[in-house]
Amino acid sequence: MEDNGYPGQDPAMTDDSAASGGEVHAPQSAGGDSASLSSREDWQRQLEEQRDKYLRLAAEYDNFRKRAVKERQDAGWRAQGDLVSGLIDVLDDIMRFASLDPATVDSRTVVDGVVLVEKKLFKSLAGHGLELVNPVDHPFDPAVHEAISTTPALSPDEDHLVAQVFQPGYVFRGQLLRPARVVVKQWNG
Repeated sequence: MEDNGYPGQDPAMTDDSAASGGEVHAPQSAGGDSASLSSREDWQRQLEEQRDKYLRLAAEYDNFRKRAVKERQDAGWRAQGDLVSGLIDVLDDIMRFASLDPATVDSRTVVDGVVLVEKKLFKSLAGHGLELVNPVDHPFDPAVHEAISTTPALSPDEDHLVAQVFQPGYVFRGQLLRPARVVVKQWNG
């Protein structure tokens, strides 16, 4: 069988060049063969430039994405570090109480000390955005309160007011962490 194609070309391939006796002709343009090759080289060069730009852009985006993830993680760690640093003084106070000799300290002093530590702790946490939900004599709000019981109201004006708080709730920067568990007054009149 006679080979009518380029060296290394599959002899089973048939195309217009093989049908015309094996001669391969470059596409003709108005300027001749050299203009056609130059145009093809220009297209090839532009294609390679665009491919290179695409690969660089993809690599740059990937680096940006990784950097953004790392910065978010670092910001979270810094925020947690700020919170913990605000609690270190409170922790020191608790450690001082733990090392007191019960034989030399009366219970009133310990209670007063715990009250001071509690105030210091809430002040520190409030500085970071924690709010206490303690709604005695405020209207019941199911968005931040959880009714666990009802009690009779003495007048219609007291209907749906919080009578007692069993467990205070907490809101951190607008996000409810725990609803306040409350007893709600109910008018049955």
